[in-house]
This record gives sequence, structure tokens and C-alpha cells, in this order.
Amino acid sequence: MEKLLYEGKAKKVFACDDTDNCIIEYKDTATALNGLKKEDIKGKGLLNSTINNIVFDMLIKNGIPTHFIKTLSPLRILVKKVEIVPLEVIVRNTAAGHFSSRYGVKEGTLLKAPTLEYSFKNDALDDPLINDYQIIAIGLATKEELDIIADLAFKINDLMKSFFLKANLNLVDFKIEFGKYKGQILLADEISPDSCRLWDATTNKKLDKDRFRRDMGDVIEAYQEVARRLQTNG
Repeated sequence: MEKLLYEGKAKKVFACDDTDNCIIEYKDTATALNGLKKEDIKGKGLLNSTINNIVFDMLIKNGIPTHFIKTLSPLRILVKKVEIVPLEVIVRNTAAGHFSSRYGVKEGTLLKAPTLEYSFKNDALDDPLINDYQIIAIGLATKEELDIIADLAFKINDLMKSFFLKANLNLVDFKIEFGKYKGQILLADEISPDSCRLWDATTNKKLDKDRFRRDMGDVIEAYQEVARRLQTNG
């Protein structure tokens, strides 16, 4: 029987025979408001897995170091077992969500430059925003590690903006996490409509988790549309 190492909001992590690696399995659970809003949506895990694998394939081909090794099944992937850096790394191209409410910038405003934010990955503290100096001061990462993370985050943003635009999708913002594997910083998170805001480039229709977060309906239909476009045009 496989040993469950960790169960998060949307994924399970299992040990495997090779102790350097582990298995990630996607769940159908949708959460928002730091887990206060929760619902199982049949088929969401499969769609997130499909979308994530397409995007990771593109990033790896463009030289981004990641934890991804191979697909094991429609819901499972084999990954390198990393030590997660306890930061959520958020890149924004267009004002939306908390950024709009926090800074009074109308949602949908194209930012003059991409922004980079960090939040301390800590559910008990509600994932507070944290800056570089604070991160270094409390030992979450070194300056050298943050420099690598920031450089990779902006490279990933550039690649994904172009990639999604081919599918007539605007990448509004996204959240990713990084991990350390044998001294190397790797992208170690999923990339899907759960973690990215994706708007139709023609109509600005939201095709991401905001449909669940804001009770807009048609969550699965939106994720299916993203998957279909990436499979056809990505």
C-alpha cells in the first residue's frame, strides 16, 4: 500500500520506491478563502492534471527547471521530491482580485509592468504578504535563492503569456511555488485554472477558479474550454 506523505487542498502526495521521487495525485476538490469554501467538482482533477502537463511540457522544452519527471496516469505524475520553499510566488500582469481591492486599481487594468509578490505559505496565519527583507530575516530563503526564484518567475510569466495567447487566453496572474532538490531551485507546483487567472482574450470571460470563488457557475465548462484550447492551439 502506498504511503500518503501529504494531502493538500487539491492534491495528494505519495511516497514511491525511489526515495528521491514521489507521486502526485490530483483531487476533484475545489477550495477558496483559504479552505473555508470547499466543494468536490467531478472531473476537475483530471482537467487540472491535463492542463498542467501541457504547460509543464512547454516550460521544460524552454529550459525551465521543474520537479516534473513523467505522467503515470491521467490523474498521477511522478516528480522529484523537493523541499518546498514556504512561499507563494505571485506574478500579476493585469489588476484583479486582492491586488485590485488592496490598491484601488480597477479590475482589468493592464499593469505597466508585471509585478511580483510573495506570501508566507502558512494556513494558520492566512498566508500573509511578506517582502524580501522579511523572508531573509526569518530564514525562509536566502537572497541568492530569492534572486533565482524571481528570475525564474518572470521567465515563466513571459513563456506562459505567449503560450496562452496562442489559445486566445490572457494570463492575468498566477501563483506558483518552488522547491529545492539537491541544491537546485525548481518549479514545484501545478499550473492550471486553479492557480492562474485566465480570461478569454476577446471577451474577458473568466475561465478559471474565480468562477467557483465568486459563485459564477460553469466551473467545469470553463476548465474544459481551457483544456480544449491548449490541446488545439497551445
